[in-house]
Amino acid sequence: MSSPVIGSTRNVPPFRYDIVGSFLRPEALKAARSLHAQGTMTAGELREVENIEIAKLLQQQKSLGLHAVTDGEFRRSWWHLDFFFGVQGTQKITLGPPGSSKEPVNRAESFKITGKIAFGDHPMVADFSSLQQMAGDTLAKMTIPSPALFHFVQDYNGNEVYSDAATLYGDIIRVYRDAIQAFYDAGCRYLQLDDTTWGTLCSGKHRAHLRSRGVDPDQLAKDYVRLINESIAARPADMTIALHVCRGNLRSTWFAAGGYGPVAEELFAGAEVDAFFLEYDNERSGDFEPLRFIRNQFVVLGLVTTKHGGLENKEQLKARIAEASQYVDINQLCLSTQCGFASSEEGNILTEEEQWDKLRLVIETADEVWV
Repeated sequence: MSSPVIGSTRNVPPFRYDIVGSFLRPEALKAARSLHAQGTMTAGELREVENIEIAKLLQQQKSLGLHAVTDGEFRRSWWHLDFFFGVQGTQKITLGPPGSSKEPVNRAESFKITGKIAFGDHPMVADFSSLQQMAGDTLAKMTIPSPALFHFVQDYNGNEVYSDAATLYGDIIRVYRDAIQAFYDAGCRYLQLDDTTWGTLCSGKHRAHLRSRGVDPDQLAKDYVRLINESIAARPADMTIALHVCRGNLRSTWFAAGGYGPVAEELFAGAEVDAFFLEYDNERSGDFEPLRFIRNQFVVLGLVTTKHGGLENKEQLKARIAEASQYVDINQLCLSTQCGFASSEEGNILTEEEQWDKLRLVIETADEVWV
């Protein structure tokens, strides 16, 4: 395998080595959340524990040399649902009883639209403001689920509020435009939209299921590109917006498989985001050939898995970057892990030491490719 060509460094996002956002929750935080759920710790006391653990996390991220840091999603239970729960006109729902397996079961929670939706006084704006202050001179990165995922999830759960699809799309767009402006006003200049919808639309199994429900997956892809584009259309010029595509990451599991081919032209040539964070840690994500549709956006290659411990071979990572550079200029490429380390508060199946080793590998590899 050939050695990758050498590219240049970057001092604006996305960075040559970057992060998806979530981190394993420390035991002190897990214990505090459990006490709060039992009613023996107040919300204020829990937030103090969160502040302490986020401060430690930020110090660790900075000590590694990360150019952008997150709060690890330490104030959330889910990577996506906590944001949806905070939107006015939504309600948490339970999808069904837990399974009977002796293995740990996933919490069957979701959300449903129960009224006209609006961004309103969303609590995550204050969460970002806190992160911004704690991060100091280091760039604070915010992660939220994408507008496409909002629509995709609510569509499965149904609603009795919006009978007209165009009205619902329009209100989702308004929610996200207001969200982007609110985060910007709070100081956010680097926003990541996390989206498992596209992983679903890459899967032959899931595409067949959508058709069985009377949904055309190709038309849905067109609708979702438009939804994303209209949601971010009014973003300020100095705000970077990235889209992270994943096939599932809950407790080291996955729910979809398939290369980017079915959505590549629509998504990569059509979406007006500044960067794509793309899962590419194993064969489930396919090859790099669909990247030929990338235009002037950056592609952050998620070559290092977060689903388990054990380090990838650095030379093989370099070779894969070289392979991707056959389709996208090396100076439009960056490197990250394939996903975060904890899509829910339970976290993936690896240790905190393995988590940091993964990020060190990403940084070391990037430093040797982009000099």
